[in-house]
Amino acid sequence: MKIAISTSVIQRGKSGVARYVFELVAALLRQPGDHRLLLYVLEEDLTLFDGVADRVELVSVPEKWRSPVKNVFWHQFVLPRLLRRDGVDLLHIPSYRRMVWKAPCPMVATIHDLAPFRLAEKYDKLRMFYGRHIARRLAARQEAILTVSEFTAGDIDHFFGIPRERIHVTGNGIDHRRFHPDKTTSPEETPFFLYVSRLEHPAKNHVRLIEAFDRFKTATGSDWRLVLGGSDWHGAEVIRAAAAKARHAEAIEFPGFVSDEALPDLYRRAGAFVYPSLFEGFGLPPVEAMACGCPVISSDQGSLPEVVGDAALLIDPTSVPSIEAALTHVAASPELRKSLVESGLERARSFDWDETAVLTLQIYRKFCINSKKIRLEEPLYLRNVKEIL
Repeated sequence: MKIAISTSVIQRGKSGVARYVFELVAALLRQPGDHRLLLYVLEEDLTLFDGVADRVELVSVPEKWRSPVKNVFWHQFVLPRLLRRDGVDLLHIPSYRRMVWKAPCPMVATIHDLAPFRLAEKYDKLRMFYGRHIARRLAARQEAILTVSEFTAGDIDHFFGIPRERIHVTGNGIDHRRFHPDKTTSPEETPFFLYVSRLEHPAKNHVRLIEAFDRFKTATGSDWRLVLGGSDWHGAEVIRAAAAKARHAEAIEFPGFVSDEALPDLYRRAGAFVYPSLFEGFGLPPVEAMACGCPVISSDQGSLPEVVGDAALLIDPTSVPSIEAALTHVAASPELRKSLVESGLERARSFDWDETAVLTLQIYRKFCINSKKIRLEEPLYLRNVKEIL
């Protein structure tokens, strides 16, 4: 069973979809069976797969196909020919933005969220149109839709009209070998609230968090800092301007993109992790923070209540006073932080990439078997037609 995965949506490894692709590929390779993986990878992204290069087939995609419009064209008109050439049994597209209209094999796509239907200013007008209209039609062409939460499964049913029997919740996982408590690392003497997310405005809600933190500092005189980790994205200039204008601007830090190697230790050093995102289809960072023993404050929007359960202090991300109150409560109460750490560790144990891989493989096999049955029946059908003629 030869499975192809298109990886051009990983945005140079700096996105949630990238984390999904890296972890799913690694977990699939750990599973027994006859499956083989072929990855279509843009040239400059090839080094991101060095860790699995000896166990998968890598097909280099010229950089001229990287821009969004050209990449969509490549998926629709070039990829199908490559699939036939490479003898692929099933295609997996890990994002709704690159689903394929027609391929010579069964097609499976992962939809992480339907943000264009939930956030009016999430993307520019062209991407919003694509997400709301083109993607809806492409989704209907897939044999199966994978998704990461029951919340998003409901959105796919509601907004795309995909029957629930074709939607499969496979979830996200945690690499517990990386994300775990470490007694050699403890929160810093000068504590800080941590938010790890790309600097995207307004969807990631940094500006309200900055305002709430500024009010918290003014009201309490606390020495807590705010660390906003992540690379610049759409609207990053608005976020940086808000931080620069804050009364306590000196207590707000932008360390930039946090590497995979540095991320677990950053979670462990934080006094608390705060995730005020306006909408998520899953939301990996809160669970990663929990797994590292960091208390979590989380938005109550989208799938996040489903993901964090009772293990986080929930906030209304549209309310600055709600965010401020949570910051104040967590900073002032060691007992609350300890309780959140304990419940968070327990919650994080329920997320495992190997379980995601097992569920995903079951779906791959189902449609590969069905496809092979059809191919076997076609020659017999043609012979019968010839006999009749």
